[in-house]
Amino acid sequence: MSSLEAIIYGIIQGLSEFLPVSSSGHLALLPYLMKIKDPGVVFDLMMHLGTALAVVFYFRKDIFSYAKTFTPDLVNLKQGTPAQWFTRNFIVATSVSVVLIVTLIPLSKLARDPNIIVFNLVVFGAILWIADEMNRRKTQLLDSPMETKMQWKLAALLGVAQALAIFPGVSRSGITLSMALILGMRKREAGAFSFLMSLPIIIAGILKEVPDLMNAENERLITLFWGIATSFIVGWLTIHFFMKLIGTIRLGYFAVYRWALAILMLVMLS
Repeated sequence: MSSLEAIIYGIIQGLSEFLPVSSSGHLALLPYLMKIKDPGVVFDLMMHLGTALAVVFYFRKDIFSYAKTFTPDLVNLKQGTPAQWFTRNFIVATSVSVVLIVTLIPLSKLARDPNIIVFNLVVFGAILWIADEMNRRKTQLLDSPMETKMQWKLAALLGVAQALAIFPGVSRSGITLSMALILGMRKREAGAFSFLMSLPIIIAGILKEVPDLMNAENERLITLFWGIATSFIVGWLTIHFFMKLIGTIRLGYFAVYRWALAILMLVMLS
């Protein structure tokens, strides 16, 4: 893979990671569109490193505030500060995700087939449309639920939703946003929680692949650098504008995009 191809991968990753359109689905499709050899899951994961760094940079103040709550007080479930409640719920959601992801890994390796990606784009696009419509019609939305008390059900279901994103075409932000909207969270808070919740999973996946990266050739490492740097820059810009628009934008538009992409894929594969 050339540096230019890695930059293209970085641009696609940076744009699609935080929009509910499935970054892994787009990355899995690029080899078919660009007529190149599939760089594999490890390369895709490193593109996610760039966007993970973008999340850390964008939410650095919040992350620092939550990190300071890692004290013995976290086990006291009767009282706490907003940051402590958030951290407790965050831990529950992440723990559920980890358990399910470990269970689903064998199946996910079989899911890079374009036909499966098409199916996921269509089905989970429909779920996103329905979730957005349900949320818009709710007369009363939850007010900062993750910062007021333990939300066992809400946190666990968000963890389940994120685990499903291990399959290309599902979209981590799309499925977690869908679940959050169905359960009555406000869009901006749902988006922020979704982005932050991706960090532990991505970091764990990267650490798992460190041995393979250590054995990589210098030329491949340079290519990875360009991809990571591009996905970081584009990812930060995407977060910045999406977080400003998420409160007013109709997420159903992204569902239409997913369906159009699925149709395009079917035409190309026929």
